[in-house]
Amino acid sequence: MAEENSTRPLFVLYDSMTKHKQVFVPKIPNKVGMYVCGVTAYDYSHIGHARAYVAFDVLYRYLKELGYEVTYVRNFTDVDDKIIRRANERKEIDTEDPLSDPLNLSNHFCEEFLKDMENLQCLLPTHQPRVSDHMDQIRDMISKIIEKGYAYPLDGDVYFAADKFPKYGQLSRRKLEDNRAGERVAVDSRKRHPADFALWKAAKPGEPSWDSPWGPGRPGWHIECSAMSAHYLTSSFDIHGGGMDLIFPHHENELAQSCAACEETRIGYWLHNGFVTINEEKMSKSTGNFFTIREVTKQYHPLALRYFLLSMNYNSPVNYSLSQIDLASEALFRIYQTLQDCRDALLSFDVGNANEKVKPNSKQPSKPSEAENLKKDFECKMSDDLHTSEILKGSLQDALKFINNELNGLKKKQKQQKLLAVRSLIELEEAIRKVLDVLGLLSAEPYSEVLLKLKEKALIRAEMDEDEVSRRIEERTVARKNKDFAKSDQVRSELTAKGISLMDLPTGTTWRPCVPEEKPQIPTTE
Repeated sequence: MAEENSTRPLFVLYDSMTKHKQVFVPKIPNKVGMYVCGVTAYDYSHIGHARAYVAFDVLYRYLKELGYEVTYVRNFTDVDDKIIRRANERKEIDTEDPLSDPLNLSNHFCEEFLKDMENLQCLLPTHQPRVSDHMDQIRDMISKIIEKGYAYPLDGDVYFAADKFPKYGQLSRRKLEDNRAGERVAVDSRKRHPADFALWKAAKPGEPSWDSPWGPGRPGWHIECSAMSAHYLTSSFDIHGGGMDLIFPHHENELAQSCAACEETRIGYWLHNGFVTINEEKMSKSTGNFFTIREVTKQYHPLALRYFLLSMNYNSPVNYSLSQIDLASEALFRIYQTLQDCRDALLSFDVGNANEKVKPNSKQPSKPSEAENLKKDFECKMSDDLHTSEILKGSLQDALKFINNELNGLKKKQKQQKLLAVRSLIELEEAIRKVLDVLGLLSAEPYSEVLLKLKEKALIRAEMDEDEVSRRIEERTVARKNKDFAKSDQVRSELTAKGISLMDLPTGTTWRPCVPEEKPQIPTTE
């Protein structure tokens, strides 16, 4: 068996099972198996979903950065009560609507979800299984659970017997007697125990169904993930992830099913991301308290939303507000503007030969460069349970300030100092790009294109176009020439209130996005 890479940093993750941080050691050296519960595809995904999949995308990226070979599985639930209900609602309005078929509906929203993930720069998982394609695995697992005495058929349904499984509640810390009928699902008096849950549901008129030894029907929600994770990763794998709301009942039931079907089942680490809240309440489709990803990215660059979601550690709640995403958008602009300024400044230097031309100074002891400091801090923070917020608000900001300070003083430096500064800037830009890449914040587009799109989104929020901004800038320029400073200040204040910040440069006045004093509301999608 190959040995684990000894050059990797000590990587710790918070495990929801033990309620402690644990050193990450995969079951197979240098390989990682990771399963993350995906969306139930019946509508456009909201930013609570984005929180989960951005968080686990960062984990996926960092594991790959550490040199692991990662098998990442993220499923689609395309057979479910919610999907059937939504399809029937559409059918009542229009019987010819192709999305009135449950499988057509779910397929449509699976594809829309993938578009959202691409916009948020989430890497594609290794596998993206759908429930409808894995009925054989689901039926086989249910059969094993029945054979081992942990489930019972009942009039075409199959129920898991929770009281037969001694460790039920080990993940959520809930006692069996706490699970009263009617709290999570409709009361079914036929069940032997209130905590029993459906593995297989008997077919109902007008619903999609598949044949089974217990009659035609479809799987319950929890069994799908047990079957698909075992199929792609075996019964024992390293990381199981999802939102904090999945700890109970979904992950608790999933764990019980998997262990009942296979005694060798072992999940190394259970990871759960925190909620996105609005006004301190959990974002949820069921309550109507949500914004879709599409609604937000209509007015903000997708990377601004990603930055916002990474501005708090993945397992902490993050409260969504316009002021917070405005701050994220402004921070993203500052990053790309600094990188663009650095790139522009270095165009006048022979950067390819900068390293060779620098003479060593034996009189001064060497100290870590800014690039080395950033790399070290990044590794330290990421290896401590993915502390992205501390990177974005700490060492990355320090690196950007260093670049700006160096650029401001570059022309005044002597030749040798200038060459040292150029080399330092080259190394630091590359280090920043690496940090952004692992965080999923590095665009494949040139810096200038990202800046242009950030400005375009700012204009949408301000309900202005570029010509109108130019007219207001010209109006202010005329006022300044006429020494009408009250008018000049008024124009600046009015634009600032809309998120347009003016900057007076030797070449003229330009503008950049800023946090507006009066924030526009995000319109809901009809």
